[in-house]
Amino acid sequence: MNFLESFISFGNTLLWSHLLIYLLIGLGLYFTFRSGFVQFRYFGEMFRLLADRSSSKRKGISSLQAFFISAASRIGTGNLAGVAIAIAVGGPGAVFWMWLIAVFGMASSFIESTLAQVYKVKDGDSFRGGPAYYMEKALNAKWMGIIFAVLITFCFGLAFNSVQANTISLAFQRAYNMNETVIGIILVIFTGIIIFGGLKRIAKASQIIVPVMAFIYIIIALVIVFMNITEIPSIIGIIFANAFGLQEVVGGGIGAAIENGIKRGLFSNEAGMGSAPNAAATATVSHPAKQGFVQALGVFFDTIIICTTTAVIILLFTSTPDPALDGIQITQAAMAAHIGDWAQIFVAVAIFLFAFSSIIGNYYYGETNIEFLSGNRLWITLYRWAVLAMVLFGSISGFQFVWNLADLFMGAMAITNLIAIMLLAGIAIKVLKDYTRQRKEGKNPVFQPHAISGLKNVEAWDDHYTKETDK
Repeated sequence: MNFLESFISFGNTLLWSHLLIYLLIGLGLYFTFRSGFVQFRYFGEMFRLLADRSSSKRKGISSLQAFFISAASRIGTGNLAGVAIAIAVGGPGAVFWMWLIAVFGMASSFIESTLAQVYKVKDGDSFRGGPAYYMEKALNAKWMGIIFAVLITFCFGLAFNSVQANTISLAFQRAYNMNETVIGIILVIFTGIIIFGGLKRIAKASQIIVPVMAFIYIIIALVIVFMNITEIPSIIGIIFANAFGLQEVVGGGIGAAIENGIKRGLFSNEAGMGSAPNAAATATVSHPAKQGFVQALGVFFDTIIICTTTAVIILLFTSTPDPALDGIQITQAAMAAHIGDWAQIFVAVAIFLFAFSSIIGNYYYGETNIEFLSGNRLWITLYRWAVLAMVLFGSISGFQFVWNLADLFMGAMAITNLIAIMLLAGIAIKVLKDYTRQRKEGKNPVFQPHAISGLKNVEAWDDHYTKETDK
């Protein structure tokens, strides 16, 4: 285990300290300028499309359901435990870098999710797709798609799900003093019921769980913020002072703030990582840009809204969390200090809902990529049992090990996808311009592949499909 831990630590240092920070910020800026600041110009359009009912009367996954599948993965441990870890290790300044990676990441998310829609394939009454598919069809690099499919399956289905289970375990140990093995067995039972039920059950479960848990958590968080409204300016000041090294409270100074803010920000909102496009591809919409907008909004909702409320709650409590507390336990302590000890139980229940919905969303990302690798259903069955095993493993494993393992796979996966969408950004921009042109003409935009120069290997967008989605 010591060798494995050393290898994982070395890999994380290489990826995060020397590569990913520059790639995420640099490409986020590139996509922002290349798209004409899509995340700002189309912000209102994103909200309008979230409730768009014109997609289709056919069977399939709606734009809203696809949003909730990706939100189920995004909104979870990263929002409650990840923010706490970022502040504990990187100081309050890490929050600023979480904001920054989210703002630029909205453009990255638009690019990758639009590409996923363009190159999706039919899967019965629904669709599937994602980075592995646009790597194969647009770049003619199936080898790259295979690498990505393997990475995302291990990253989300196995490593990330062990993190979600670990966080639930820690929260319930603190709130109820429950045995970690018992927690793990309960999680395995609930997870098995959902993932053996298929995609439609995943979508329905996510559509119920995510809005309810997010609404309740945000309401309580806002109550705490308003109870301490006079202190908010000083909290903002602390965040900015630490973000640029003007007021260092941790040993790593500005470097620790940047690295941990970006690392935990990416874990939370997944912008550019290549995960959300797998959910985006399932949507039945009349134009690929529609789902690009919806997924970009998911990044804003995840980090700017939910992560910020968590950060404020913690920083109102302390800017230097107790080192004896791990991740979610910091958030529990902060909530308890604000609204009483019952908050520890509330956070335990909330993190169960957040993290459990993430397990559901994470599972789907692995399934759709296994289908890319092989049509043999045996692999899906084996994968499902492996997911259940990792849920149990995460529940009983050490806090730091499961997070480091997740960071390693997340970094490798993100680099693979970022290279692909950098090479394919031009196609997404053409699709955006086509959408904009049709909107200016007063139309409900409908995608016609022949109208976009340079497109090849586009399977799902036939004339029958586009006519039906325009109804």
